Amino acid sequence: MKVRVLGCSGAIAKDCRTTSFLIGDSILLDAGTGVGDLTLEEMAKIDHVLLTHSHLDHIAALPLMLDAVSSLRRRPVRVHALAATIAALQTHVFNNVIWPDFSAIPSTASPFLQYRTFVTGDVLSIAGTQIEVLSAHHAVPAVGFAVQGDTGWWVFSGDTERNPAFWNRINALPVACLVIETAFSNRERDLARRSMHLSPETLAQELALIPGTERYPVYITHTKPSETSLIMDEITQLDCTVGIPHRPHDVRWLVAGQTIEV
Repeated sequence: MKVRVLGCSGAIAKDCRTTSFLIGDSILLDAGTGVGDLTLEEMAKIDHVLLTHSHLDHIAALPLMLDAVSSLRRRPVRVHALAATIAALQTHVFNNVIWPDFSAIPSTASPFLQYRTFVTGDVLSIAGTQIEVLSAHHAVPAVGFAVQGDTGWWVFSGDTERNPAFWNRINALPVACLVIETAFSNRERDLARRSMHLSPETLAQELALIPGTERYPVYITHTKPSETSLIMDEITQLDCTVGIPHRPHDVRWLVAGQTIEV
């Protein structure tokens, strides 16, 4: 299974695109600004969009993508999300004010967009791929995802603060790699806590919950562009000191454009 990183930044700037991952050719996890790097032909192949939550950096490209490819498709794009996320899209985006209601055009019988709800804990079979909906702890209802590959599970935390339920579940899976957010540096730790994101010190506490027998790549995502270097330095320093006994994790910085094979 190939996971293509379209966007993994916590904000926009030159060469910084917000969260979006392409699983194979037809599944999109989140629809941040990174979707804009796909060609029309690539976007037209996307049949399923799974959303972690309703914040703009994770949905910004969805309305524009649907507009770009609807005339090229013969079936609707299915958007899978929590009921609260779908309600937010219907109320605040596809409301015929901000954007047309693509679930009712060209007709309700044959729309460009269909919604599918899930709940935390669901295991979805989508386009031949097993995807588990994981717990997340964020400012709005949110989830993470685990996607089964050939060598194990690709795990994405979504936007989250500290979350024991997440670790209880993924520690029971054969994890091949973990993509986990760290939005703010330690000097912004209070803002991270209030907005329910991780900072390096809380990330280190979370990574300490990985059993000592497990070792897999840990990719850091959702860093603010102005703080990325500082965040990575702080993660490296803290990861070397948290836990007794402790072995530093295989921590890497996620980069838009890379492909992870699982």
